[in-house]
Amino acid sequence: MPIGQVTQQVKIAAGLFWADYAVLGAQVRELEAAGVDWLHIEVRDGKYMDFAMPRGGYDIIEATCGSTSLEVEAQLQMIRPNFNVFDQLADLGVSLISLPIETTDEMIFQNITYIKEKLGLKVGVWAWQGVPAIAFEQFIHPYIDIIEYESRAPFWKRTTGSKSPHTIDPIVVDTIRKLHDMIAAAGLEGRIELMEDGGLNTSNVAQFIAAGMTVGEFSSPLLKGPAGKLQPGTGDIAAAVQTLRAVMRDASDAYRDENGLL
Repeated sequence: MPIGQVTQQVKIAAGLFWADYAVLGAQVRELEAAGVDWLHIEVRDGKYMDFAMPRGGYDIIEATCGSTSLEVEAQLQMIRPNFNVFDQLADLGVSLISLPIETTDEMIFQNITYIKEKLGLKVGVWAWQGVPAIAFEQFIHPYIDIIEYESRAPFWKRTTGSKSPHTIDPIVVDTIRKLHDMIAAAGLEGRIELMEDGGLNTSNVAQFIAAGMTVGEFSSPLLKGPAGKLQPGTGDIAAAVQTLRAVMRDASDAYRDENGLL
């Protein structure tokens, strides 16, 4: 389903963090065929969070957009992204640009307006765990298509098998519920998506759906297995999507009405 159309069934945003870039196009096509709702790419400038190396560059975005008919999200992990960045992303074919609340600074609503009015794209805002729910208050606005909250990630710890580098603390579930309640109080529950990003899997996704999440971002569960990254042509990617979808469908049916409301 498209970004920004809240439905009873909670959506899957397939993150490409754990993609195998040697076979990126084939993985993307298998994710689409398996039924994910859209694709999520982290776009770093090499300065954000002191990561020394950029990630999700324009070449990766171009290859992804050229390999799918699904909507593609560029989640910007950048310091003060500007109109030039947005123009280039639009030219490459992204459908949604998500802005970091912490580092877009005073230009954030100017940027939201530019993305929405000038480029005609969908726009979201996101922040890491530790940013309080109240910081999202002014972004519960008709121009916003999605609000994203990302759980902490101790990247210095080595992960094994299909395990995510993210850690889910109870406060993350509580914050998703607070954000849902803020969106609902503004009368925008059917228009603004609410995403939890990082650490979701079949064992914990139901509690986030119960808290009001309308989209989950998943990378490890869809692209990693005990033997490493899942390869196209094996059926493993489709099986991973189907397993996750079944759990999410049961929880969506239990907690959300036919209009997509909690």
